[in-house]
Amino acid sequence: MYLKSLHLRQFRNYIDQAVSFHAPKVILVGDNAQGKSNLLEAVELLSTLKSHRALRDRELIWHPDYQTGTALPPDSPQPATSGQIAATLERQAGTVDLKLLFRTNGHRAFALNGENLRKRLDFLGTLNVVQFSSLDLELVRGSPERRRVWLDTLLTQLEPIYDHLLRQYHQVLRQRNHLLKQLQESSQASLQSELALWDAQLVTLGARLIRRRARAIERIAPIAQAWHRAISGAREILDVRYTPNVRWDGDSHAEPEQIHQAFFEKIQQRAIAELAQGTSLVGPHRDEVEFTINETPARQYGSQGQQRTLVLALKLAELKLISEVVGESPVLLLDDVLAELDLTRQNQLLDAIADRFQTLITTTHLNAFDAQWLQASQILSVRSGQIVPAA
Repeated sequence: MYLKSLHLRQFRNYIDQAVSFHAPKVILVGDNAQGKSNLLEAVELLSTLKSHRALRDRELIWHPDYQTGTALPPDSPQPATSGQIAATLERQAGTVDLKLLFRTNGHRAFALNGENLRKRLDFLGTLNVVQFSSLDLELVRGSPERRRVWLDTLLTQLEPIYDHLLRQYHQVLRQRNHLLKQLQESSQASLQSELALWDAQLVTLGARLIRRRARAIERIAPIAQAWHRAISGAREILDVRYTPNVRWDGDSHAEPEQIHQAFFEKIQQRAIAELAQGTSLVGPHRDEVEFTINETPARQYGSQGQQRTLVLALKLAELKLISEVVGESPVLLLDDVLAELDLTRQNQLLDAIADRFQTLITTTHLNAFDAQWLQASQILSVRSGQIVPAA
């Protein structure tokens, strides 16, 4: 797939900016806080309908403070109440137009080829991307939640229905947690009966997430291992292991009933603790993904260089796995990541990309690229929400 154009209206620090891409490699160069990462964020939103940089849509919408970094006088332009991202994408089946409208009240609208869509699911899966930013270097040493988000994002790319299942699960989880809070104050029989109903929904939806997560790790692990072996010069062995909160006998192809039974049993075991804490302690929202290098936990004992090699191997594995499953190469977004890698890892990443993936790269300077890369790239200058060809 190939992203041909992008149009940002009242998005972050962009008031109205259109840009066309006419090379497999696009380098966005400019100082910090000029809008480079914002552009990649817009592409990410069109792909997954999520941003790793914002919790609420109102954070995405243009505000006059973006222009100065300080509060403006009363007679200054007022903040926008909506923003829009539009793009034209070339896929094997033909050209696709995407549009995403978001508002400060959180209501969104999606359109595909000019047709308004009612469901997120109908929009997801049209544009596939792999995002690699300096923040991803926390993937190894950060909290388990970071690794769950990484795995969930990958699964949404592989099978968009996963996004729907995940949202349903978290909705049930919120309702169940609310009921546990109520049970701390009253142990009415009616509340106990209602909890049993939420238990059943949590188990049904949670088991579907667990099985998909297990299969995804089973598929990506050997690819990541191969990349890691190549990058490390075969000196190190990477192991990527899914550690679900609910354990069962068997592998990722276990029957749902096996996982259901293990899930219910653990809920019963943790019932007193859940009631005491007023929150759900059992389920995929407490899963972990473990990385080991030469059988040593990478999170606690991996050096900074080893952790960077690990994340690079994961991202290259994502590219390969998505390409195999979708049948087309995803768009690669590199957000200021080259500065975080040493020269050897930079070259390994750039060599792996070659011309196989359309790549959008942000950087503050062009020194990291050799002359051949620069000649083959479209270079755009980004300054204060304005994008122009670099001089």
